[in-house]
Amino acid sequence: MAKKRPQTKGNQGSKGKQPQLKDHEVPVVGAREPCPCGSGRRYKACHGRAAAHAVTELVQRPFDGLPGECDWVALRELVPAATVELTLKDGLPEGVPSVTLATVLPMAWPALRRDDGSVLLGLQNDTSSGDISRDLADTLQRALTTEPGQPVPGRRAVSGDGPRLQELIDEKSAFEPVVHPGFEFWVPDAENATPEVSASLERANAAAIPTVKLSGVDAAYWCETPEKNHLRWVMPHPEEQLLDALARLHAAGASSLGEGTRLVGSFRAHGLTVPVWDLPSGMGAGDIEQPAAEFASRLATALAATEPLTPEERRARGGLTNRQVTLS
Repeated sequence: MAKKRPQTKGNQGSKGKQPQLKDHEVPVVGAREPCPCGSGRRYKACHGRAAAHAVTELVQRPFDGLPGECDWVALRELVPAATVELTLKDGLPEGVPSVTLATVLPMAWPALRRDDGSVLLGLQNDTSSGDISRDLADTLQRALTTEPGQPVPGRRAVSGDGPRLQELIDEKSAFEPVVHPGFEFWVPDAENATPEVSASLERANAAAIPTVKLSGVDAAYWCETPEKNHLRWVMPHPEEQLLDALARLHAAGASSLGEGTRLVGSFRAHGLTVPVWDLPSGMGAGDIEQPAAEFASRLATALAATEPLTPEERRARGGLTNRQVTLS
């Protein structure tokens, strides 16, 4: 039998009892350590329960309802360096001149309050629950009240009662990503950055894959790799309908984006489907603009088709499905 844990002065009666902390004041500790709230129980059996429970509740489409859902997915999963100016429903608090979404921030900070009071919110960080939108909203709210010049630390447990981004961001506002060649947007004056930030900036720039957002179609991103280039296109259509349409085009020999290009498959990310094309290494982002616009027209026709798939189209669909992976 397990030995009973001895009573400590902190949990004997009311005389030496620790002061009870409010939920939002309880810091994160080891799962088997006493909970800092003063209950006398281990953290995992007390305030740690909320974190463990939240992880199991996965929201399949965390960005659904936000302006630019497809671009949110792209910036979360595909794009190394990009920023977007965010518009809040209730306006900006006093002392906060702007709020900017960024793919990543130096030192993997969840958010940063700059010296001038502006806020940078990181998108590609690990999250503590199954709802990325709620985690980001929690980080954003804390960033708005953080002292200027300070990063916002991560935290393990996020309240399931807190708001989501959909409740904080103006749904009528534009969502217009700006893709950058590097991460110099991290600091207003890169030459005077701290050694830690400078080192992080150098490592990030070295690892960034050159990426360009196409201007003629929505949420399509060209990227350059050593062996070949790619186009990755986040699409809002229901998965089954989109796969049927892609199969129709593939069977008809109309799924490519021109000579030397090939639709190689797709992946799922945050509830949306992302078709991927291989491109020749010499084909730049500008070269793919017109072929992508023409493909969008063919896809619209295929999406509207209602007749059953032919045997050849079903085989094409099976091939596409077999090459599909899930990122999130």
